[in-house]
Amino acid sequence: MYSLPLSTLMYAAHTIRQQLHPDPVVTYIIDRNINITNICFSFCEFCNFCKTELDTDAYITSTEQYIAKIQELFSAGGNQVLLQGGMHPKLGLDFYINLFRELKSLFPKLYLHALSPSEIFYLSQKEKLSVSTILEKLIEAGLDSLPGGGAEILVDRVRKLLSPHKANSEQWLDVMRQAHKLGLSTTATMMFGHIETIPERIEHMLKVRNLQNENTGKNGGFISFIPWTFQPGNTKLIQHFPGEYKTSMYDYLKTISISRILLQNIPNIQASWLTVGKETASLALNAGANDLGSIMLEENVVASTGLFAKLTIEEMERLILKSGFIPALRNQRFETTN
Repeated sequence: MYSLPLSTLMYAAHTIRQQLHPDPVVTYIIDRNINITNICFSFCEFCNFCKTELDTDAYITSTEQYIAKIQELFSAGGNQVLLQGGMHPKLGLDFYINLFRELKSLFPKLYLHALSPSEIFYLSQKEKLSVSTILEKLIEAGLDSLPGGGAEILVDRVRKLLSPHKANSEQWLDVMRQAHKLGLSTTATMMFGHIETIPERIEHMLKVRNLQNENTGKNGGFISFIPWTFQPGNTKLIQHFPGEYKTSMYDYLKTISISRILLQNIPNIQASWLTVGKETASLALNAGANDLGSIMLEENVVASTGLFAKLTIEEMERLILKSGFIPALRNQRFETTN
């Protein structure tokens, strides 16, 4: 499929997008990525964010910091936090239960899009409890939905080289399977443009599609797919696997298009303006994408590679209008709010 001309793929993807979303609307959200901690034992090859407990800049976010960050989020018109961090060797299930309960007590209208499948699987192993039990306890404490972080490429050849200490592909998928059975909506991501092959990108998408096909419509499921490009920065990956790691606009648009074509059972495709830039993201809106993600008051993981980008509400809406679409603010459930 990658051998087809870009124009052919974009046309097919945009046609499918129009069938799924007949109105010429592009959505976005106001939220904040708050990292619980930057201490993590995994030390993935592509990550500059994680620290050890001995590093002087290691931290666990305090209650006072959460309050200040969330108050700023509410003042900006948002109410969702993407809450995740490293796999801290000393933080167990009780820590997260207490944190979720405290945040919901302080901010009853706060929406918690929190913890990745890798973090859930780690807690399951640490606590010697099933994944479903971990999820049930977190839902009771206030978890609203599950982000799709830690997917990278869902092929174990790649994962063994990039992130050997994290959940493997089937373990990642099974966390999502259990989350869907419990009624949680989730997102799926794909970090590409590193050591994966084109067939491995396709394999990743097909695994996500097959899991979505297990849903009966009564449960949760993948609500969006978010392909984003690897940011080399000063990562260990470019030292251990030397090569050219800049994903071209052509390659990105092909990947977005194929995502929309293959994943017709997932309603939304998100373009990653943060990693590919505003111009390429705007082109992706005619390649199958119908969402531009977040205004993002805070983001630390991608920023740790040296990529800093900001977008105001006004800039986001101008970008969407310039691309020929109508901007609409949404929540995590993709319900428009304006």
